[in-house]
Amino acid sequence: MKNFKTMPVITKCNATILLLAALFVTGCAKINDISTNLDRENFKNYFSPTKVKIVASEKEFVGKYKFLGLVEGESCQEKAHHAAPNEIDARTEARGNAYKLEANAIIFSQCVMIEDDKAAKYCVASTVCYGRAYKVEQVK
Repeated sequence: MKNFKTMPVITKCNATILLLAALFVTGCAKINDISTNLDRENFKNYFSPTKVKIVASEKEFVGKYKFLGLVEGESCQEKAHHAAPNEIDARTEARGNAYKLEANAIIFSQCVMIEDDKAAKYCVASTVCYGRAYKVEQVK
């Protein structure tokens, strides 16, 4: 192949035009295979636990209400060097589970700390919170 400096001017122009056309075509190509860890459902349901109000008892309900079911949430410490499980994360997960039942209120019965859990092989320790999910017309 000849050196670019020794090529005739017409050939240089043709080579430059061909190179620019190739760059233009590939630059405008549509990219179909984009992989991402973003999930539309995650954004849609991110704030869903905040739509479920924590109440102390059924006495705080005004008007009609319906018991939807029992829910639980877990905060898991997967490895010894990870952060300890906490009640806040467990309650947040339980509220998210209540929202999936279309609840707008939850009454927590208890939260339990389980250390060195042999049954749950994936947690060194965990905190589990249990609650009752309700659909309520209005909460005080």
